[in-house]
Amino acid sequence: MPTPDTSGLLTEQLLRLTRRLHRAQKRHMEPLGITPAQSRLLRMVAHSDRPPRMADLAQRLEVVPRAVTTLVDALEAHGSVRRAADPDSRRVVRVELTDTGRATLRALRDARRAAAEEILAPLSDRQREMLGELLDTLAGTPDQGRY
Repeated sequence: MPTPDTSGLLTEQLLRLTRRLHRAQKRHMEPLGITPAQSRLLRMVAHSDRPPRMADLAQRLEVVPRAVTTLVDALEAHGSVRRAADPDSRRVVRVELTDTGRATLRALRDARRAAAEEILAPLSDRQREMLGELLDTLAGTPDQGRY
C-alpha cells in the first residue's frame, strides 16, 4: 500500500503535468483565436447527435446558462457556430456547427496533438503506451481509441 507521502507526491506531479499541458494547449490554440472553454463547447456541439439546446450545453459543461451564452456569442462572431430555432418549439434555441466550425475543430485537434507531443516528447513509444494504460486505469475507462 502506498504511503501518504507517495500519494501526495503523485498528486502534485499530476497537477503540475495538467497545468503544463493546459499552458501548452493554450499556446498552440492562441493563433486560432479560440479559448480552451470555446474549444470544449465546439467539441460538445460536434459530438452531439443533433444540434444541442443552449440549456443542455450549460448542463453538460457544468456552467450557468449565461456562461454558455457568452461562449456561443464569441463562437458565433468567429463564424464557428450559429443559433438555430428548434423546429418543435419556437422558444428553444439550438447551436449548430458551421463549416468554419468544422475547420476550426480540425485545427484545434492539430493544436492539441502538437501540445501533447511537446509534453510527451521525452517518452519512448513503450513509455507512452504504458502511460496510456495507467491513465485508462485511473480514469476508469478502457482504451477507446485514443486520439
